[in-house]
Amino acid sequence: MDMQWFLDRDAFAGLLGIRLLEAGPGYAKTAMDLTDQLKNGAGIAHGGAVFTLADLAFAVAANSHGKLSLAVAASISYVKAGKGKTLFAEAREVSLGGKMGTYAITITNDAGEAVAAFQGTVYRKDMPYTRETA
Repeated sequence: MDMQWFLDRDAFAGLLGIRLLEAGPGYAKTAMDLTDQLKNGAGIAHGGAVFTLADLAFAVAANSHGKLSLAVAASISYVKAGKGKTLFAEAREVSLGGKMGTYAITITNDAGEAVAAFQGTVYRKDMPYTRETA
């Protein structure tokens, strides 16, 4: 499934260097190289950068069904310091209804270690949202 158009429309994700690796119905995987500009004062991944990486995977997965889906709730738990060369976020659909969808996103480093766990809920508008309608 080609959802690259969705990422191309997100200037902030582009600024952080977030890439879309995979996408399918209710699923997305993103990656972000952990440059010095994305580290906090302790020299590890900035929490805001990690959140944004997860949020992008969440948004792609939620919008992959062709309906405009907007976040109404999101939370993150940081479980390990964000270290390594690259961080990955993998979003999986947990529940999909007519108006709401829930997603679980796991953020890992390039050693496969969990860095954070993110959960998000979207409201699905009754409005088409595809490459052609965006």
